[in-house]
Amino acid sequence: MSHVPAILAPTEQDIQLLLAAQSHIGTKNLNAQMEPYVWKRRADGIHIINIGKTYEKLVFAARIIAAIENPADICVVAARPYGQRAALKFAQYTGAQAIAGRFTPGTFTNYITRTFREPRLIIVTDPRTDHQAIKEAAYVNIPVIGFADCDASLKNVDVAIPSNNKGKHALGLGYWLLAREVLRLRGTISRSEPWSVMVDMFFFRDPEEAEKEAEAAAAAASAAALPVESAEEAVPEWSADGVAGAVASGDAGEWGGDNNVEWGADA
Repeated sequence: MSHVPAILAPTEQDIQLLLAAQSHIGTKNLNAQMEPYVWKRRADGIHIINIGKTYEKLVFAARIIAAIENPADICVVAARPYGQRAALKFAQYTGAQAIAGRFTPGTFTNYITRTFREPRLIIVTDPRTDHQAIKEAAYVNIPVIGFADCDASLKNVDVAIPSNNKGKHALGLGYWLLAREVLRLRGTISRSEPWSVMVDMFFFRDPEEAEKEAEAAAAAASAAALPVESAEEAVPEWSADGVAGAVASGDAGEWGGDNNVEWGADA
């Protein structure tokens, strides 16, 4: 990295995480404003994002966020489903406000609305899906930080973090790295020790899969709570001995009363 202290440089583990999450995989379409962040183009037409510039912009954005005294003056916007959980977790650990889901028009400009807010900085997950928030931020002179893919327009975006914002793992990792760097700059956590929060907490989870996992865990817990039956109780009632005893003790006029009489014999 250039123009930053060596302590802010990425470690080998950080680069491996970015590659594992496919944060460097771009799109086939390339916006002219995103050309400086592209390393090369593959044979299949996919553009590859420069990982070094991605981390450099992450640190730059974290320094801007850490410079704001009140964390509640930062607003994170995520209309894309894959980024909603990451935005909420980022807001939880940094003290920012989160708008997950549909962005209500007028949130930054119409003071009559119930959801009216006056943040000093906004962070968007995708400049294309969060265009309404970017437009209103431009009206009221709010700086914008955004995760931008190769096909994203950087109009009214002040700091663009080049990254794959269409994958749940890339988005979750981007917000995790940003939150970790903000907490390090604030002095909340140490750089010599790893952050105790796992990156998996920032990943999108399908509600149906979560319900299935919860049901499976509940079934396993209920099965473990059942008492173990003893060996005597485990023997079924209709055993071979029980049937023989019932036949031997039957009356003469009932089934099995006279064992020597055949079915077809005359009375």
